[in-house]
Amino acid sequence: MKSKTLKYQKKLLIQVILAVTFMFFFNEFLIYYVTQIQCSWPELDKNTEEVKIKPTKEEPVKAIIIADTHLLGSRNGHWFDKLRREWQMYRAFQTAMILHKPDLVFVLGDLMDEGLWCGNEEFKRYVERFYSLFNIPDDVQMYLAVGNHDIGFHYGISPYLNNRFVTGFNSPSVQLVSLKGNHFVLINSMALEGDGCFLCKPAEMQIKKIQNLFECTKRPNTTSCKDASKLITFSRPILMQHFPLYRKSDIECTDDDAAPEDIKKQLFKEKWQCVSKEASNQLLKQLHPRLVVSGHTHHGCTRKLVIGDGVEISIPSFSWRNKNNPNYGMAIFTPNNYAFSKCKMPQESTVIHLYILSVLVILCWIIYSLQKIKFAKKYS
Repeated sequence: MKSKTLKYQKKLLIQVILAVTFMFFFNEFLIYYVTQIQCSWPELDKNTEEVKIKPTKEEPVKAIIIADTHLLGSRNGHWFDKLRREWQMYRAFQTAMILHKPDLVFVLGDLMDEGLWCGNEEFKRYVERFYSLFNIPDDVQMYLAVGNHDIGFHYGISPYLNNRFVTGFNSPSVQLVSLKGNHFVLINSMALEGDGCFLCKPAEMQIKKIQNLFECTKRPNTTSCKDASKLITFSRPILMQHFPLYRKSDIECTDDDAAPEDIKKQLFKEKWQCVSKEASNQLLKQLHPRLVVSGHTHHGCTRKLVIGDGVEISIPSFSWRNKNNPNYGMAIFTPNNYAFSKCKMPQESTVIHLYILSVLVILCWIIYSLQKIKFAKKYS
């Protein structure tokens, strides 16, 4: 009888080990595929085509857009918090690469949580960790915009902090990325103060240069453009930066991933929560973007631009630390059209509830099995 009881106990132990293993496998790996496989690239709508822009024979460009990864540092990051959040972002991002196979990836600032405070050695580790977590296939291109947590707000930015980020992440203050006739303009939001600082003046000059490129590509026969360089194909650009353009608050945002109602009512402070009204209008007049994509607020928002017929979309934080229901943008572009959607990732609350439910089921099964063994032993 003892050997039979021992056999039952071993069998129960194996069952418990298998159940616990599957619990971790599902909650830490499989759930990312179960959730994200439901996403697909949005479809282009012919009704939204810009008839004045000539279509090309090129395949559409597919882009994944994330924001506010906030990799924790040595000051405020508890080791378990860091492990949990970084594993979540790693698995979500790598799952997206496997399932969706984009052409481009954009990361819209606040890559680091303590980039403006950390020393040089910690910054190097930050760079290594970022590219380890957000590793991309060889045929995918990644472009980064800088955020305030990376180098500080405008008046706290030094040439050293700015140059360190630009060099470490290959991310100049203003950059133009062109692929298959689609043009993406990435801008350092903190360089839009308009005060002639070491960061702002060069950024203004570069934006003006890009403006001239677009104008000369659109109207190549203009006298002032005869000796100027131009792009191969004209299309209205996609503007990308960390700060959203000027808005009073998030009160008009009705997205599923929008801020809670109490946060929506909080007024934005120009140059802190959003770009100043003056700089926003200047950007829209200079570049005439068809789409603006931003981050910073940690919540989603879709709104019409105040100048032109474009739209601005704010991407929520990619990290559970800042958002219970994070997601990322999936966009498809042609020179005369685009489509945008968001792909939901597993919610942190869902994973926690699954863990609690799994543990309760396993405990109930252990109690039931032990009672069964005891009963069998008693009446054998």
